[in-house]
Amino acid sequence: MSQPLSFPESKQNSLAMASSAYLRSAMNQPVDWEPWGEAAFARAKAEDKPVLLDIGAVWCHWCHVMDRESYENEQTAEIINQYFVAVKVDRDERPDVDTRYQAAVAAISGQGGWPLTAFLTPDGKPFFGGTYFPPDDRHGRPSFSRVLLTMAEAFRDRRDEVSETAGSVMQAIEHNETFSGRGGSLGPELVSKMVASALKQFDARSGGFGSQPKFPHSSALDLLIDAASRESVGDKTELAEGAGQAVRFTLERMAKGGVYDHLAGGFHRYSVDEHWIVPHFEKMAYDNSELLRNYVHGYVTFVDPSFATTAREIIDWMDAWLSDQERGGFYASQDADFSLDDDGDYFTWTRDEAADVLTREELQFAGVYFDIGEVGDMHHNPAKNVLHVTGTLASAARAARIDAADAARMLTIVKNRLYAARLERRTPFIDRTLYTAWNAMCISAYLEAGRALEMPEVVGFGLKSLSRVLEAAWERDGRVNHVVAYDDQRGRYAPVAGVLDDYAFLGHAALDAWEATGSGEFYRIAERIAAQVLVRFEDREGGGFFDTEAAAEGERRLGALSARRKPLQDSPTPAGNPVTASLLLRLETLNGREDYLVAAQRTLEAFAGIVEHFGLYAATYGLALQRLAQRPIQICILGADTEARRMEAVAMARFAVNKSVIRLRYDQLAELPPALAETLPNLPGAESQRTMAVVCSGNTCQPPVTTVGELMALLNGAM
Repeated sequence: MSQPLSFPESKQNSLAMASSAYLRSAMNQPVDWEPWGEAAFARAKAEDKPVLLDIGAVWCHWCHVMDRESYENEQTAEIINQYFVAVKVDRDERPDVDTRYQAAVAAISGQGGWPLTAFLTPDGKPFFGGTYFPPDDRHGRPSFSRVLLTMAEAFRDRRDEVSETAGSVMQAIEHNETFSGRGGSLGPELVSKMVASALKQFDARSGGFGSQPKFPHSSALDLLIDAASRESVGDKTELAEGAGQAVRFTLERMAKGGVYDHLAGGFHRYSVDEHWIVPHFEKMAYDNSELLRNYVHGYVTFVDPSFATTAREIIDWMDAWLSDQERGGFYASQDADFSLDDDGDYFTWTRDEAADVLTREELQFAGVYFDIGEVGDMHHNPAKNVLHVTGTLASAARAARIDAADAARMLTIVKNRLYAARLERRTPFIDRTLYTAWNAMCISAYLEAGRALEMPEVVGFGLKSLSRVLEAAWERDGRVNHVVAYDDQRGRYAPVAGVLDDYAFLGHAALDAWEATGSGEFYRIAERIAAQVLVRFEDREGGGFFDTEAAAEGERRLGALSARRKPLQDSPTPAGNPVTASLLLRLETLNGREDYLVAAQRTLEAFAGIVEHFGLYAATYGLALQRLAQRPIQICILGADTEARRMEAVAMARFAVNKSVIRLRYDQLAELPPALAETLPNLPGAESQRTMAVVCSGNTCQPPVTTVGELMALLNGAM
């Protein structure tokens, strides 16, 4: 089993007892690290020292570089230990800490990212910060040791100036994170503007949005697929056509690019170039869950078999590498590198490395198809090639002098040989921590993909994973914990409080499980989770939801945790507020609870006046607004035979955010949600228990149909 990057053993610091694999990887560093908590800040006050805050992640390459260059260095560590209390945070484990100090450093320096390096007063208020600092002066950046000494001197000799700066930064965080944007109108026209905004940023040459670095923007892709599935978007047919062309081209180019792993499946986090060729090689659970949904939605909408192939390959990779197949659950990430001297070497190939694995004929074929040349793509080693598809099977077959009919078989042989050889290499570390929100996202993706691709085993693993998450992270009092399980199972750890995302995504996963199985227990779980969201996170005065619960009476939050946030921006996962609004809207169509509808509307209204300024990063808001603006469409399939499965497949065709497909057995009609309980048991023909489908739109249900053709006709009219 691969291990996280670590350093030569010396006297261990306080991180030796940490739960996080990222924190434990620094336990032998000479820096006297403390984990985030009361003890660290109490020590800073007692010693009258500023706090050096380092936030990173186990998958973050530059975090490990800075660890090696600075935090492993004895001289740098001596400066830190003398003048600072050093605190290290895993951004995956503590997203509440990370988001606030990202905002602080962005306010100070104009940029954020990881590693995040911040200097705090003993009460946790930031007065300076940046990201990566080199060990010596280079490229216009001061050396880290010079920054350390300058900040220590400022804290010692210019305390008033430091305090004033810290106060201003805190005000900036609180202002930026609790904005209100009332004043805009809710409706299809705002969705149209958001679709048009995304299309303006579409890269018609390479696909995707903007230039380098290029991220997938999964919510934006779903927003465009939804637009393309409709005859018009806000009475603008050309928008729907443009959306379809843009999203199809993007899905095609991403799947051919180096950002996709052509041997194992799955996507890397993003591309450093605009052509999708050279990625940052880490692979994240949340990227692959949402891209899996994108390719499934693309397949059911555009009927492109290559999208289904990509979706199945993502599942293959997640099954093999990112999941606990025995117990259920999805791991957090796979690292980019297996050592600090490696930069994607596990995933890349020189021409000679490929020649050692392939026959001459196979190399000729692979060289054309995957663009494997003597000069490759990696700046640090120009001989290294990132596998990406530039040719066609036909052109590769011609280069190898084989019959075109044998090209697909040859491609399979080449991929299998290269993958087998890659498995002999040292494998980048897999963080086997299970986070609630990311697991819920993966569960939802598996449930939807399994149904759309007719892969019942995938649905089954999604349900197994949901059971594990609910058992381990959902407390009897309704609380949801952020961590399901750590990769280190040696003992029990103090639970990490769930944030809004954990609750909202878990609620969606429970609803998706209900739609897939018809089990009323999953519906009731979703209702109970939504009730907790309203109690624990809702801003009853201003509308919307905070990302963390309010402090208990007498509780003092450390540092920037005192700032309240209402997440609107998708970065890096879909934002908590529109995700929560969508959950409430889904439930309201089933239980008719007006308070759910009102809370969702107030949430969307709270940001309507400013959401356009966020562009691609507010695409999840656009999806939630589309769900509100369009009448809900529910397709209920009753029956358990082959015809019922065919009807389900037809109903899944054409993605629309306001559409749900519910599979039910007749013995489940006694535990339906209120809205369905009023209609389904009383349908004509229900007493015979024959297989049928019912399409409801808004408050109106059409007469049941019993054939696939009749269902297709109904759906064409409803969509």
